[in-house]
Amino acid sequence: KKERRRKDVLVLAQKRSPEDAVQQERGKWANKTEFLLSMAGEIIGLGNVWRFPYLCYKNGGGVFFIPYFVFLFFCGIPVFFLETALGQYTSEGGVTAWRKICPMFEGVGIASQVIVAYLNIYYIVVLAWGLFYLFNSFRNPLPWSTCDNEWNTENCHNLSSMLLNPHLSQLDSDWSFLHNQTEYNDYNMLSRRVLRTSDHVSLGAVHWDLALCLLLAWIICYFCIWKGVKSTGKVVYFTATFPYLMLFILFIRGVTLPGAGEGIKYYLWPQMDKILEPGVWRDAGTQVFFSYAVCQGVLTSLGSYNKYNNNCYKDCVALCILNSATSIFAGFAVFSVLGFMAHSLDVDMNEVVKGGPGLAFIAYPKAVSLLPGAQFWAVLFFLMVILLGLDSQFVCVESLATSITDMFPGVLRRPGRREILVLVIAVVCFLLGLPLITENGIVLFQLIDSYGPSGTSLLFIACFECIAVSWVYGANRFLDNIEDMIGYHPFPSVLKYCWLFVTPLICGITLVYDTLTSSSTNLNLEYAPGPWASRVASLLILTPLMCIPVYILLCLWRVSNPKGMTTASSDLRQARPHQPRLTVCERVIIEGQEKPPRNAGDRDEKLAMEENSGV
Repeated sequence: KKERRRKDVLVLAQKRSPEDAVQQERGKWANKTEFLLSMAGEIIGLGNVWRFPYLCYKNGGGVFFIPYFVFLFFCGIPVFFLETALGQYTSEGGVTAWRKICPMFEGVGIASQVIVAYLNIYYIVVLAWGLFYLFNSFRNPLPWSTCDNEWNTENCHNLSSMLLNPHLSQLDSDWSFLHNQTEYNDYNMLSRRVLRTSDHVSLGAVHWDLALCLLLAWIICYFCIWKGVKSTGKVVYFTATFPYLMLFILFIRGVTLPGAGEGIKYYLWPQMDKILEPGVWRDAGTQVFFSYAVCQGVLTSLGSYNKYNNNCYKDCVALCILNSATSIFAGFAVFSVLGFMAHSLDVDMNEVVKGGPGLAFIAYPKAVSLLPGAQFWAVLFFLMVILLGLDSQFVCVESLATSITDMFPGVLRRPGRREILVLVIAVVCFLLGLPLITENGIVLFQLIDSYGPSGTSLLFIACFECIAVSWVYGANRFLDNIEDMIGYHPFPSVLKYCWLFVTPLICGITLVYDTLTSSSTNLNLEYAPGPWASRVASLLILTPLMCIPVYILLCLWRVSNPKGMTTASSDLRQARPHQPRLTVCERVIIEGQEKPPRNAGDRDEKLAMEENSGV
């Protein structure tokens, strides 16, 4: 029988069409370092610099660490490891990996790719701003530190006049590089020079200078990943490591400035009454999910290029520690300089700390302009911002390209097809990003930033990921798969019961609270939008969420045998197929396979057939 099967394999290989013969093999990371740096580049980005320090300051200083670490240990790390291990086990991207383990929940993968599409469109706009600032950082003096520019208003005051007249530091003063409106609040994020906002709510013309910066950002991104993991793995050696050097230099400079201690105090000083505010817990959960790039399909795609026996558990733990440590460390670097700014201008810290992009593009640049050698520190800071955002951006594009390629391998896994696919993604996302750099384009930017990869969407997807893996595929079986890959069970009881109960429960409670306490008609935007904003916000949230139930209904309508909707692919390697797939408190919830497992010889023949068929 074995001889007959070997002959059948040869016959199948000979029957392959010439087109199948040119299909390229799926790539792998050259070594573990490339994988680790790519993952670090994705999860460690601008959110560590502008989002975490501000949220910590806003939500009670050191008290914010309590809900942050609760979400990290019971939600962030379990889901982070689940997605990474899933990609490594299936060797599939963010969509087809879910098709392999449970066809009914392929909509989970599609929903995550919608989130990635949002990120690819709007996140790179921040890089365009960074490039614009970087080019202007070589000017002496820094443009945002003087009142000699044509775009300054009559409220503009330079540093010397502010020091001689402290009342000029009031909120209606204007000495920002960014402002556009006379009498416009100086502490209202990006406006004059870069965004050029106006009173009317319609989108104006595209600004050619920002469009060129956006085009340059996409060109850099394209050539970082156009060859797949072979090029991505080499680029991250620089983009993922060099920002740490610059962050360390900025930290050393910041803590040696007068007033730095006061800034760090505002950053960490615990306000115990904040711990009882539900909004603090919601912000902590959103930060963990956003910062760790979970529920976006990116981790699954990156993990899919690992070798089967890679110890992804140790990798994930190390990456999670690095990510959170970077966020905390960045807060010291940022708030020490902001403390110096408050000390120099003799104003309260509340007047210099703003959230969102305002922290990176208004508050910190202002503080840098007060330092000796301001041009050097400005170049250093914005170069760090660009590199932090760049590797996160091109890894997101890589993830989307991987997922699409794995969905259509017969068409896209051929010589030259990948370069075309990445080019199409870049061109489409560039065109869709142009409205964000028009007059009042910041409204669209904030809508996507707040309601695209929102906490609501990420929490919803996380719940279904845990349900699909633990309750449908089987938590015991998935842990057996992990043991087969890395050689041991990593905290089996802890991870298992997190996937089964703890993570879905915490995510569900947070999701319900977030839904009940927020309204799309009361948008938390810096600029007053038109009446269309609430409808756009609702569309951004519902689009990924609808992918999951809609795909389940389509499966029910198309499949004659509903049992097949929850049956894992036979191509997946099962270490203990006859063992129960799920047990709770030693009670069997889901039985294993009824038929005995095939012998080792049959498994080797199957692997040989896959290799010959190019799978």
